[in-house]
Amino acid sequence: MNAPRTQPTDSPSAQKPLRMRLARLWTYFREYRLGWVIALAGTLISALTEASVPALLKPLLDDGFTQGTLPIWVVPVAIVGLFALRGIAHFGSQYALARIANEGMVKLRRQLFDRLLSADLSLFARQSASQLANTIVYEVQTGTTMLVQSLLNLGRDSFSVIALMAYLLYLNWSLTLIVLVLVPIVALIMRTMSKRMYRYTRMSQSTTDELAYVVEENVLAHRVVRLQGAQTQQASRFDALSRSLRGLSIKATSASAGAMPLAQMAAAVALSVVIGIALHQGQSSTGRGITVGGFVSFIGAMLMLIQPLRRLTDVVGPITRGLAALERGLDLMDQVQPEAGPPDSAAPVPRARGELALREVSVTYAEGAAPAIDNLSLHVAAGETVALVGPSGSGKSTLVNLLPRFVLPTSGEVLLDGTDIATWPLAALRAQFALVSQDVTMLNDTVAANVALGAPTIDRDRVQQCLQDANLAAHVATLPQGIDTLLGHNATQLSGGQRQRLAIARALYKDAPVLLLDEATSALDTESERLVQQAITCAMAGRTTLVIAHRLSTIEHADRIVVMAHGRIVEQGTHAQLVATGGLYARLNHHAAPSPGQSTDR
Repeated sequence: MNAPRTQPTDSPSAQKPLRMRLARLWTYFREYRLGWVIALAGTLISALTEASVPALLKPLLDDGFTQGTLPIWVVPVAIVGLFALRGIAHFGSQYALARIANEGMVKLRRQLFDRLLSADLSLFARQSASQLANTIVYEVQTGTTMLVQSLLNLGRDSFSVIALMAYLLYLNWSLTLIVLVLVPIVALIMRTMSKRMYRYTRMSQSTTDELAYVVEENVLAHRVVRLQGAQTQQASRFDALSRSLRGLSIKATSASAGAMPLAQMAAAVALSVVIGIALHQGQSSTGRGITVGGFVSFIGAMLMLIQPLRRLTDVVGPITRGLAALERGLDLMDQVQPEAGPPDSAAPVPRARGELALREVSVTYAEGAAPAIDNLSLHVAAGETVALVGPSGSGKSTLVNLLPRFVLPTSGEVLLDGTDIATWPLAALRAQFALVSQDVTMLNDTVAANVALGAPTIDRDRVQQCLQDANLAAHVATLPQGIDTLLGHNATQLSGGQRQRLAIARALYKDAPVLLLDEATSALDTESERLVQQAITCAMAGRTTLVIAHRLSTIEHADRIVVMAHGRIVEQGTHAQLVATGGLYARLNHHAAPSPGQSTDR
């Protein structure tokens, strides 16, 4: 499955005028006002010194070489002083720019990550992990650096052009009028190339996302790809996207590179005309010709004018890429909706008793699709252990996900201690549940931090006790740093059973009144299952527990077994009652029972 492809024209930000887009970004970079003052002052000083260098040539040639009236030390000292001042101004502006860019980047990135942590869960179905990570980490950093740097360069070069043009007008206004022809030409080039660059940049970003998603898929599914012999097929997918990205990059480079020769040609024509007219004025007998120093100074200023004009054409690309990258973050911020629910209360919410009830609840994931839960009602007393069994797709996981509001009911009510969970603040509601699933997720942190996940402080003694109760303390003691050992990516250095027991230790540490077990013993060998089951028994003590299990042998001692099919409850009772009834549970139990001599480890 490919990642969703976002075309440039689909971006809400791209439809807004440039002024509005920049104004929105400005809110993230405006707070460091001293930095802007230093950056702008340094930029202005650096630009003004551009015109000072050719200005020194006129007195040097006219008064120094021709008439010999200029002291020999004046011009060298002035040149050294100018370049020293220019170096200090450049350093100050660059340092201030780095502060501005990083302060704004941290603010924007933090806001995006906060949105991600509270986002409606549908976001993670629409966008892949690689897309979200790329936007928050890389796009924001690249976009911030390129945009702020490019805008500052734009200001510096604009000031340089203004200063040099003012000096040219002072020297010879008639020749300067010819130079002014360059300005509208450069403006036209910038406008044309900017549109093309923006379009190709947005398309390149979308293709880059797809390419990253292919890599992510093949990393996650590396065993399946090899087992199925799909390496060639996946390589073809990767190559097709790589070639598409290559083509877009070449087009973007062509659009950017095409601006420079056009600007240089215009400058060459203007320079040729200026030289011809200047020679004509110098040879005329009217006395209006310019001096040698004035002519060299004029040509020097004009040639220096070409560089900032050319950089103005080059700045289109970085500004476009930076703006497009940052708009990815802004678009994500606009698209992310927080989870629905009342705001968290400052007052502590008391610990729930653990009584659960579903009243005529239905859940439909897509319009026109069959309901995953169909008008279901169920009551679970506080402290009761209820097992949910049934064929795949019967709605067991959906029912469990309703309780912490990972899934919202299409109709009906879900109650905790007699109160509709829709009225509970999310944080307070989820504090009442602990979850152990077959898909254990651990963070790249220490054992202790993973066990105490979400707690404001880590109680090391309590961590040790929870590991002991989860039958994992002996193994953790063999790790290099004990409970301070880093687990690595998703704790893959641990076996499946060890990771399950670590998840149970986390549930024990949380000490929530309701325990949700979603196939927590699936795909384990017999010894691991025995240890996990012992840990689960310890975790269930004194708690309301809902258990989803495919291995029916693990739930025979549940207080009640609820059998589901097609989103409905078809029967419920104890193990003995359901077996005696001869219904769906009895048939499932019969198929699950091992034949004589067959191992129970399947």
